[in-house]
Formats: sequence, C-alpha cells, structure tokens
Amino acid sequence: MDIILGSVAEDAEDPNRIWNAAFLVSGGRTIGHYDKIRLVPFGEYVPLRPLVEGLGLHNLIPGPVDFSPGPGPALLTPPGLPPVVPLICYEVIFPDGLLPPGPRPGWMLTVTNDAWFGLSSGPYQHFAMARMRSVEQGLPLVRAANSGISAIVDPYGRIVTHLGLGQSGVIDGPLPAALEPTIYARCGDLPALIIWVVGVIFACLKGSARSIIPD
Repeated sequence: MDIILGSVAEDAEDPNRIWNAAFLVSGGRTIGHYDKIRLVPFGEYVPLRPLVEGLGLHNLIPGPVDFSPGPGPALLTPPGLPPVVPLICYEVIFPDGLLPPGPRPGWMLTVTNDAWFGLSSGPYQHFAMARMRSVEQGLPLVRAANSGISAIVDPYGRIVTHLGLGQSGVIDGPLPAALEPTIYARCGDLPALIIWVVGVIFACLKGSARSIIPD
C-alpha cells in the first residue's frame, strides 16, 4: 500500500530540531518526504522568542521547541502516479515558490488541519485559495483536510469531487491531467508588475501634461 501522510519529524541527533513533514510511504518503507517551508507564527514557532516571551506572549501550541523550516519545495514520486508537489496547511495560499526547480510535477497535494476554524468561513476561504493555485499553475490539486473540505480539483480550478465541511468519508476519483505550463507558471508576477509600472508611468505623464496646460 502507498500513502502520503503528515507527521512530526525529529532530528535523531538533536531532539530540539523538529519539522512539520509529509512522508511518502510505499510497502512499509519511507521513499520520500517533505519538510514544511512556511511556518505559522505563534503556531509552529515564536518569532524573536526571548523578546516576546519576556512580554508575556507564548506559542498558541504548548511546547518549548519551535518547528524548523524545511530546505525548500520537494517533488515526491508515488508508484504508478505522476510526481507530486506536497504542500502543508496554509502554504497553499502563497502563489510563489510552490514548485521545485527541475521536472514539472503532474499534480499538487495539500494536507491541512482546518479544524482550527470551526464551522466558519475560514475553511471555505482556504479551499478557494487552494483552487487558485491550480488555475495559476495549470495543475490538478488533491486536498485532504481532517475536518473538510477535502477535494479533487482539476487544473482549471473546477471541483471534480469533494467532501464537505464536517463530513467523514472517502474520496475515490480520477486524477485530472495537468495542462501545459501557464503564463503564470512561466513568468510568475512579472506580467502584472510590468502592467502596474506602465500604468503608474502613464498616470504620472498624464498628470504632468495637465499641469503644463495653461488655464
């Protein structure tokens, strides 16, 4: 059996170094893993810990040890499936730095604990942001959330199948095929930045032209 699961990883030589990680297990052996890059402030680590603890601020999760960030995006290769980029929890809300250099993955996987939000708008917003990453990258997305919303999303951001918030069950569906790299996948925010700069220059020139026209 093959499975990708989330767990805490610990440095065998230094118990004060831990990671929020995803492991690819096949036939009872770990054949790949990913360490979360973007950590939640005051959830997975305390910024400037000596200073803020002196002010009476502490981690929201009990424990004296901060999680360490991973080295970078990773590509896992489950047997019989295209390579996948794993994302843990809120990492999926960031559009940049998702994919590692090298071969393009065939899909993205995000595993998350949305129980923090309860029955609120939070899980729906988180899911909507995850769907945007599919549209931007042209890649299908599989989302596993312990309290929902779990889903398979195609590379156009359309929901193929899903389990709603607070529902228990199993999703069994085909993995949609990836598209060719999108403009965003190739260029990132550069086109939007160029349009913004051109717009600012045009607005400044227009304002200057008005200022020199006599009344």
